Amino acid sequence: MGIFDWLRRSEPQDSVNEFAARHKWLAGGYGNSEDPADPSQVLAMQLVLHIEKKDPPRRSDVLAAAASSAVALCLDERCGPGGGWEQEFKAWSGARIRKVSRRARGIAWDAAQELPGVTIQSDGAEARAYVPGKVGELEQRLRKLQINGTDLVDDEPGEPDAAYPVLWLQAELGMTVGKAAAQVGHASMLLAGAMKVDQVQAWAESGFRCSVRDAGAEQWAGLAKLVRAGKAIAVRDAGFTEVAAGSMTVIAVPGK
Repeated sequence: MGIFDWLRRSEPQDSVNEFAARHKWLAGGYGNSEDPADPSQVLAMQLVLHIEKKDPPRRSDVLAAAASSAVALCLDERCGPGGGWEQEFKAWSGARIRKVSRRARGIAWDAAQELPGVTIQSDGAEARAYVPGKVGELEQRLRKLQINGTDLVDDEPGEPDAAYPVLWLQAELGMTVGKAAAQVGHASMLLAGAMKVDQVQAWAESGFRCSVRDAGAEQWAGLAKLVRAGKAIAVRDAGFTEVAAGSMTVIAVPGK
């Protein structure tokens, strides 16, 4: 008996169908409409990374938490048909996908938990994805959080667990932790949309566990072959910040 067979037996059929409906919307891709003339009306998902001054999390772990939180919010029942976040989520995903990364520590992190979103923990790191909205109407508790001047040193996390998706960053781009967080958030969404619904359901049961790793030039070339073969998903940046438009920033490989 497979994982999905067990889920179908243990969960009400309505619950399975509702998850499938949410996945179908994500699998449909996202829009590419022109930005509003007024920049304050641009829609974005905020990603807040929990980074304390003392004993900060490992870069790879906090990026994994960011990736997991983004896809977890997209597939949350509140973003689905009839959910309280459906309107905001569909308006955002129907336009250009924008994410803004921020940092919180101490009481600011605690305060940020009070706003609508989904928090994910990954090996001691935490990140929270928020219901998308207009950047000009951002709630003050989020608006005051900044990512500028914050970075985490590269770490050596070892081999990733191939049972779960692995999101590979192109190391040569040298992206900041804020930029990388947004990019892996895109990658987790795209990967979930490309996977079969039963695979994504099983992934959801793990809390959307994943690994984030850096890939050097030689490894990146091999990963790009997987993309061309349809065995991996690539994120190509729009070029608004840090990297040139069209740059391939992340390659997401599904778990085994």
